[in-house]
Amino acid sequence: MSRRRSYDQYCSAARALDLVGDRWTLLIVRELLAGPRRYTDLHADLPGVSTDVLASRLKDMERDGLTTRRRLPPPGAAYVYELTVRGRELLPVLQALGRWGEAELGERRPTDALRAHWFALPLLRSLEGEGLVEVRLEEGDFHLRLGAGDGPVYGDGPAPGEPDARLVLDAETCAAVGRGDVSVTEAVRGGRVTVTGEGTVAKGLREA
Repeated sequence: MSRRRSYDQYCSAARALDLVGDRWTLLIVRELLAGPRRYTDLHADLPGVSTDVLASRLKDMERDGLTTRRRLPPPGAAYVYELTVRGRELLPVLQALGRWGEAELGERRPTDALRAHWFALPLLRSLEGEGLVEVRLEEGDFHLRLGAGDGPVYGDGPAPGEPDARLVLDAETCAAVGRGDVSVTEAVRGGRVTVTGEGTVAKGLREA
């Protein structure tokens, strides 16, 4: 397989962009931070990407050591993609990029797609501590793993077990957090987020 085009510059930023600078690559990383995903799941949660481009990016990322592909045991018997250790190291890069892009978010446009779990990374930036947090929106549920080590940092659906904190809020409040207009603790104090649970995360949010 031929190597992708390179900037051919002896600079670490250029070398990094050789690997992740293509359109869709970092958004694929965003999706895989939730853990192993099937191709069909990735395609469903990346509206606008063509099947050819997605397949090409996944091949590039596997070749470059950012992802691996494995077959699930029966009865699943499907292939899933997941991040390598090298790929998971892109989390702080995405967090910094999201923080930098807060000023560009603005109000949601009529053409903007939305998935509930896209609010996971902004909420992770705004929450402190360690533990399992379940987030409930009208658009869907997802969960966060604060202080996660090498594993997934968030996941779709309810928490796989009793969470340390459960947050109930609306997409408008999540968007405000994503834009940097308000922090989670400020939204809790303002009554925009309902917090339940007896873990340290829940107690910290209620007492902040």
